[in-house]
Formats: sequence, structure tokens, C-alpha cells
Amino acid sequence: MDTPLSTIAVIGLGTMGAGIADVLARAGREVIGIDISDVAAARAVAALEASTARAVARERITEEERQDVLARFRTFSDLQAAAEADLVIEVVPESYEAKQEVFRALDAIVRPDAILATGTNALSVTRLAADSAHPERVLGLHFFAPVQAMKLVEVVSSVLTDPKAVDAVTRLAQDLGKEPVAVGDRAGFIADGLLFGYLNQAAAMYEAKYASREDIDAAMKLGCGLPMGPLALLDLIGVDTARTVLEAMYASSHDRLHAPAPILKQLSEAGLTGRKAGRGFYTYEAPGSAQVVDDALTPSASAEAGAGREVRSVGVAGSGTMASGIAEVFAKAGYQVVLAARSQEKADTAKARIAKSLARSVDKGRMTGEARDTTLALITAAGSLDAFAEVDLAVEAVAEDLEIKQELFTRLDKICKPGAVLATTTSSLPVVACARATTRPQDVIGMHFFNPAPAMKLVEIVRTVLTADDVHATVREVTAKIRKHPVDCGDRAGFIVNALLFPYLNNAIKMVQDHYATLDDIDAAMKLGGGYPMGPFELLDVVGLDVSLAIEQVLHREFRDPGLAPAPLLEHLVAAGCLGRKTGRGFREYARR
Repeated sequence: MDTPLSTIAVIGLGTMGAGIADVLARAGREVIGIDISDVAAARAVAALEASTARAVARERITEEERQDVLARFRTFSDLQAAAEADLVIEVVPESYEAKQEVFRALDAIVRPDAILATGTNALSVTRLAADSAHPERVLGLHFFAPVQAMKLVEVVSSVLTDPKAVDAVTRLAQDLGKEPVAVGDRAGFIADGLLFGYLNQAAAMYEAKYASREDIDAAMKLGCGLPMGPLALLDLIGVDTARTVLEAMYASSHDRLHAPAPILKQLSEAGLTGRKAGRGFYTYEAPGSAQVVDDALTPSASAEAGAGREVRSVGVAGSGTMASGIAEVFAKAGYQVVLAARSQEKADTAKARIAKSLARSVDKGRMTGEARDTTLALITAAGSLDAFAEVDLAVEAVAEDLEIKQELFTRLDKICKPGAVLATTTSSLPVVACARATTRPQDVIGMHFFNPAPAMKLVEIVRTVLTADDVHATVREVTAKIRKHPVDCGDRAGFIVNALLFPYLNNAIKMVQDHYATLDDIDAAMKLGGGYPMGPFELLDVVGLDVSLAIEQVLHREFRDPGLAPAPLLEHLVAAGCLGRKTGRGFREYARR
């Protein structure tokens, strides 16, 4: 096991196996591709030919180098071809029976010093190793799709694995330009352990008709910067594969977050397994195609709602960063804006913050000096809510405290003219509780912007059971005019984004709390394996641990799921005053400014 792994067999030439073979061949390894399906083998060869042709066209490799790569990849239909391999990586369907059959056959074929790796992302590596004649040479080697692009490789060892085997595949991963992360043998490992619970919740959210598939996916892409929405990702992974992974995770954890949503079973058993079948949560042009076609399942919300009310002027209540950002967004879109705070001094400070933001935009060439002056002229700073008497839309952006918001809505009810729309920017509190503080609950709606408001494109539009249709239509129209993307959701804790994001963050904390993985490994796993712009602990420290804890508590109270209870480690850090970047210490320490 001390010698380099130069000849590698890949068993199973589906999308993942073909991707692994591609990366290995390009890295100079002799690759033996094995699949009982001649079609799958031919498809894998064709994929390598196409990817290397693109590399030549982009002048990344020469034609001669391309031919060398193609010559290093040979395909077979018999496991006997793996006899001389230094390493065998199996990527067969995610079932114990299928994988155990492969390992038992390999025991009689491969050399005694060959390493056997399973590409499982949910099954027990220990159980697979225990059924092998040489359990010390069995480990997990979990790549992420698309293999050519994703940098993470989880190296999974059991209590039986020889450390020399782990070292050998770790060096191989590094030679491939990947980032190997050593993890213990537990269902889902790091990345999928966090990812699949989130995907499962998204499926359940869609199944409950809480939000449309398009709105769920847009919310997570635009609100969290994710490369794909959860339902589109489930279609890419395969609905049947996701269901199998979740069942394995639930069997080991009994966490309800991992109990497969019934819709996953229904789609799987109907053969609607995602892109590979041509239909899953979405419908595709053809099996294997990434092109979504319109299947008319989701009528437009604006068409349902009808015409909205006229909005020419907007009031924004608050003096913090969010209030300033929202006022800037409306003014840039040409609305007359009244920015009201508890005092004239606070309102003037908030407007000065907007002026600095606009000045930065001018410096970066994003707007002209004339546009900056026009935008600022549309904003009136006021020291009292009385200035909202004639606004058509009032948006509150004050502290995330229900009593404070209810008091403000009681005042808006008395000050604002009849027919004015009253909106709250709450991220987790019940919108209907704000509505009931007024005598016109039909005029109240949620309008959840994301921070920083000028940059973030998403707005969650939250209608209560009392919200009038024309109020909903008004806010959708206004959101489009300020060049934001509206998504509709019901009035329940967390709306879309926070309801899916914070259980994922909470589970990441539990991993550290249980000493399963380090902060750095978890952050690296989600960035390199999931394409997330930030790891969970980076994000928690930016959001603020106190804010995160408050949202977790709201979710736990609303859904009464033990799995949503805030991780004790989060509670302890908040109690100690370690709130993240704003205090200089959270999960990590930061230099004081």
C-alpha cells in the first residue's frame, strides 16, 4: 500500500463512475472501466471523448495529450478485468446486496494488497468491510457530482481499515487536485448528512403545497446563493437515490428530518426519478436532458391574484441597515420614499448611510452621479411615523420583536390612509399577529427582504389567511418594479428560506458537538462538495449566533419536532456572549476592528 495507485478499476459506469474514470485518466492513471451494460460503457467512453475534445478546443490540452488520456481508459464487462488493479472503486447502485455481491466477487479476483473502495454516500462502510475476506483494505471514497468540477472527496474509514490504505487514497485524491476530508463511518458522512435533510424538507414543503417548486428553488438560489434549488437538485441526484440515502440515514439516526417525505416514494415508484427518467419534480425535454419544459403545473400567482392597488409613495419604518437598504431599493426604482425613525437624528443618519452606499455605486461605475442625486432627492428623512399619512405602501423594518412590531402596526393603522398596504419585513415572526394589531388585517402582508437589500434579489411574499387578493397582487407588482424576484409562501415560521436553512445549520452544529467532524472540515465539505458560497459556521458567525438561536427557537416552537431543538452548543455560545463576527468571537475568533 506504500506504492502509488497507478492502475485503478472503476466498477459501475453511470454518471458518477464515468466522471471518476474521466478524472483518473486525465491524471495519468490507467483506468479499467467495468460495467455489465455495454451501453453504459459506451456512454462513458463517449463522455470522456467529448470532455477531452472540449479541453483541446479550449487549449487546455493538446490533441496528442487527449489521445494519451483516451488510451488510458479501457472498458470491460467482466469483474475479472480488475485482477491487476491497485485500487478498485465500486459505484454500483446504493444497496447492500449489490455492493456486497461485488466485494465478495472481488475477494477472489484482486491482489492481496489491492485497496477496495466503496463509493457509497449513505451505507455503512463498516458493514461492507465486515463481509469482505480482508476488511482492513476496505474504505469509503465518496466523490461528488459533477466529479470533474467538485473538489471534495470524503475518505471514510471504519474501525477495521488499515491506516496505510487511508493514506494511499488520500494521496491519490490530492494528486487528482481534490480536497480529501477524513470522516468517520456514519450515514451521510458530512456533506450528504447535512444536504439530504435539507432536500427532504424541501420535498415535504412542496408536497404540502406550501409553496410552488419554482418558488422553493428560486428562494434557496437567490436567498442563499446556492448553485441549484433543492427540487432541481433532487432531480439531478435521482429521486430514487435520494430516497435510498434518506432511508439509510433515518435507519441509523431515527431523526424525523431524515424520514423520507412520502412524495419521494410516490415519484420513485411511478418511475419519475428525475432527469434520468425525463420527469421528476420537473419535466425534462428527454431522459437525461437538463432542459426543463413547461408542464403547466404552476399557474402564475399574479394571474390568480388579479389587479393590484396603485403605489406611488412608500414609507419605510426603521433606521438600521435593513431599513436603509430597503429605502434605497425603492428610491432607485423611482418611488417617493419616506424614511421614518424614532428621531430626526436617527432618520438623518439612516439617509446618510444611503448616501454613502450610493457614492460607492458611483465610484464602482454602477450608477451615474446624476442618478445618485435623483435617488437621494426621492428620500425624505422623518423623525415620526406621522409622515406616513399619505404613503400608499408602509414597510416596517424595526427590531425582530413581536411586541415592538405589533405596537408599530397599531400606530400605522391610525396614521396611514385607508387602502394603504401595510407590510412587515419579519423573517420569522407570524405576520398575522402584526395584522391582528390593526383594524384592517386584510391590508397586511409580509415582505421579507434579504440582507443586504440592495444586492439580494429575493423577496418572500407572505400572505396570511386574512390578506386581500389585491394586496397580494400589489406587493407582487411592486416587487417586480424594484427588480426583485418575488416568491409566495404561507404565514408559518421561517417562511421558505429560513425554514430550510436553519435546520441544516443546526445539524452542522450537532456534528461538531458530537465530535464527528471539525468546523473546518464541515465548512470545506459544504463549499467543495455542495457548491455552497459559505460553510455553515462561516454563515452562522455572519448572521449572528443570537439571531440564529432565536430563529431555531421559533421553528422548534412552531413545528414541535425534537430534531429542530436548538443544539446546546449554540445556546452555550450565546449565553457566553459569543455571537459571531459582531462580537469578535462565535464559532471562530475574529480580529477586532
